[in-house]
Amino acid sequence: MTSWADILSSRFLVFDGPDGSGKSTQFRRFINWAKEKGAHVTELREPGGTPIGERIREVLLDVAHEEMTVTCEMLLYMASRAQIVEEVVQPALERGDLVVADRFISSTHAYQGTGGGLPHEAIQMVGEVAVQSWMPNLTVIFDVDSETASRRLNPLLDRMERKGEAFHSRVRSGYLDQAQRNPEAYLVIDARPDEDTVFQALLEGLENRLKVRMSSPPAPTGSPSPQA
Repeated sequence: MTSWADILSSRFLVFDGPDGSGKSTQFRRFINWAKEKGAHVTELREPGGTPIGERIREVLLDVAHEEMTVTCEMLLYMASRAQIVEEVVQPALERGDLVVADRFISSTHAYQGTGGGLPHEAIQMVGEVAVQSWMPNLTVIFDVDSETASRRLNPLLDRMERKGEAFHSRVRSGYLDQAQRNPEAYLVIDARPDEDTVFQALLEGLENRLKVRMSSPPAPTGSPSPQA
């Protein structure tokens, strides 16, 4: 029987979803679980994850920067992403680690694309420069309605979280649209139930998706797969 450590080796997974979806809770829980199963895990957060990326994160999330344009947002996110891919993601996958990222290009398509109005083609072009061929094997979307999400958010909201209900409704639609257009690259999890139920659905979904792909090359290579 193939072990989880073997299944997860040299895989690149992204956990994503609207603010308040519980994504970060499931991210932490999954990483602890994967380590217990014997996987060597490299974890990332976006934006950030490197000294340069963390400085960019401070600028992006600072509530003092309300005048920041959506194009500037997109380019800053991609700049942080380019650094972490070259500095962290590529070496980790080449040595056989499981790489798990808290957000990736899917976030930019949802927030700056569907939410902010930037053309998805432009985001994809910049994304291909930023990450080259190092795209995720699977992006997990934790889907949640706005009422549930708002109950879960910290009252001390950052700049992105303060954009309003209409914006975040578009963001949710942006995530679901990506999954509908490219179902092989996405796994959508209903994040409304309790934490244990969501985690069990996550494990079942990953098992179904990853075990059947064991015969395919584990590390992302060649042209980036579409995220829009």
